[in-house]
This record gives sequence, C-alpha cells and structure tokens, in this order.
Amino acid sequence: MIYNFSAGPAMLPAAVLAKAQAELCNWGGRGISVMEISHRDPEYIAMTHEAERDVRDLLAIPDNYSVLFMHGGGRGQFSAVAQNLAAADATVDYLNTGTWSGYAIREAQKYVGQVNVIEALQDTAEGKSVSAQNEWNLSENAAYFHYCPNETVDGIAVHEIPDVAAPIVADMSSVILAEPLDVSKFGLIYAGAQKNIGPSGLALVIVRNDLLVTQQERVCTVMNYRVQAEEGSMYNTPNTFAWYLAAEVFKWIKAEGGLEAMADLNQRKAKLLYDCVDHSAFYVNRIAPKNRSLMNIPFQLRRSELDAEFLKQAKAEGLLALKGHRFVGGMRASMYNAMPYSGAQALVDFMTRFAKEHS
Repeated sequence: MIYNFSAGPAMLPAAVLAKAQAELCNWGGRGISVMEISHRDPEYIAMTHEAERDVRDLLAIPDNYSVLFMHGGGRGQFSAVAQNLAAADATVDYLNTGTWSGYAIREAQKYVGQVNVIEALQDTAEGKSVSAQNEWNLSENAAYFHYCPNETVDGIAVHEIPDVAAPIVADMSSVILAEPLDVSKFGLIYAGAQKNIGPSGLALVIVRNDLLVTQQERVCTVMNYRVQAEEGSMYNTPNTFAWYLAAEVFKWIKAEGGLEAMADLNQRKAKLLYDCVDHSAFYVNRIAPKNRSLMNIPFQLRRSELDAEFLKQAKAEGLLALKGHRFVGGMRASMYNAMPYSGAQALVDFMTRFAKEHS
C-alpha cells in the first residue's frame, strides 16, 4: 500500500480517483471526456451547480455569501484579497504566523497603503507558539483582518477564530473541509484546492456579499470577486477538470459522513502521530501543543545524520513525501482528509521500528 504524505498537491480519495479514471474518456455516458465538454454546456453547468450546493451543505454556508471557483490557487488570492477588499490608501491587519502569512503580507504591500503586520510567533518553553490575542497590535479602522489558520511549513495552527472588529479573511488552503466551521464569523475564506478539495490550480472563495463592492478600479477582471459572482465563476473558461474533481470530492466527503466524520478522523490520526513523537526519545516536535496542526505534522530525528536513511527506508515501505520543507528540515507528515487512519498507523509503526533499530 502506498501512502502519500505530501503537503500539496496531496493525496486524493482513492474512490474519487477510481471514478475519474473510469469515466475519463466517457463522462456520464456522453462519449467524451469532461475535459472536452464546453463549460457553457448545460450538463456541465448542472454539475457546477451541484458542486456549489454540496459545498454549501458541508460548510452550512449562509445565503448571504457567494461561492466562487477561481483560478490561481491560494497564491492568486493573496493579491485578489488586497485589491478587492481594500482601497489603495486603506489600512489592513495581517497576523504573521509563518511562511504563508509572510507571502500574503508581501503581496498585500504591493496594493494597500498601510499593511499593519502583527508578529505573533514566539518561542516558549513548550515550543514555538502564537501569542494571545490581547497582545496583538490591531488597527482601529482596518479594512480587514487576515490570518492563516494553518501554516503548512512549520505545522503551526491557530485553532480559535480571532475576535476582531474588522471583517476576517482566512487562508484556509490546508484546513478547509477538515472540520465543521462557522462561516458566518468570516468576511471571506479562500483555499487553494490541492490539499482537501482537488487538484492544483483551482481556488475556492467564500465571500460575504456586502464585500463584493470592489475597492480598487484596476483589479484584474479575472480576479474581480464581483464579476466572478455575477458570472457564476465563468467570466472566462474555468479549470473544468479541477472543478469536476472538486465536485466528486465534495460528494465523497458527504458519503463519508460530512465534516464531523472528517474532524474525528483527522483528530485521531494526529493524536496517533503526536503521541508517537512525544513518547519517544528519538523524535521531537518543536511546536507548542496549543498551536499544533492537525493537518501538517513536522518532526525531527534527534540524530539528524539519520534523515537520509529514514527517508530511504520509509519510501521503500510505501511512505512517500515525508521530507520536511526546506525552510525547516527534518520530516513532515501531511495528513489531509484523504489520508486514511491506516496511513497514520503505517507511519507510526515504521517510526517505532526505525527508532528501535537506531537507538
């Protein structure tokens, strides 16, 4: 059995891949691939409408929110958010909790006059953590507050939704659909697809309708939320195959029991791996428990000279893509919705054997 622990593009549900393979050349008995059909075809449009209904059901999205399927992945939204939601002379708040927050900040600085960066990472006796909200230097009249609930590189998570006055914008690329979520607390949620939704190149955007008044006149039309909402995410030709696969993933999640079932599975997988690391003198995780990610679990071998051998043996056992991000080193196990519990168990079993052999 092969288990893919890649941070993204990530493992997709086996059942979804099998269905896509079976109907790749003959979608719904039409004799052609879904990649060949026009995005304006009534049957394709019906599929996109069903996809929107399913994701609305899964996340209990209120009626006063628009759901957009857009180009450019998560990174494309870094600039789209700034241009759509803030005037050029506005002030915006950005919580900096890691690598992806940093990328979003640098993009916003190109388009917004004042980007107030809240440096929230701190080193504590328990490990790297995010400072308490009462320590954040928030602006009085921010156009929005941006944060990344889950930083995939360091494995840092902000589990509580911030309580701020400004509309909250969240980069949920790595945690969307991983657990139930109160969408009404957010002004806008965006997520690159390649972790819990489908293949790369697609972005899901959930935006409160009162925020569809574009703030900058020169925003790229393809990235204009108002235009895309009015055009049903079809101002131009969308990523048709990615949208189709996302629709199949939404169906799969519903069939598996919805977001409550995903949350239970993800919590059990993460606990299994964190317990293995914490109860071993061979491995270490340097993130404070309150900010540990459920999706991306970094760990280091205390004897780093064994890293290459660990990765070699893991690959031989079908445990793939465990090398940590180049900024951090060590190992990283990304376990999104599609990773079964058996995958986490196989990794822990291997880690236990490896530690015994090299202790």
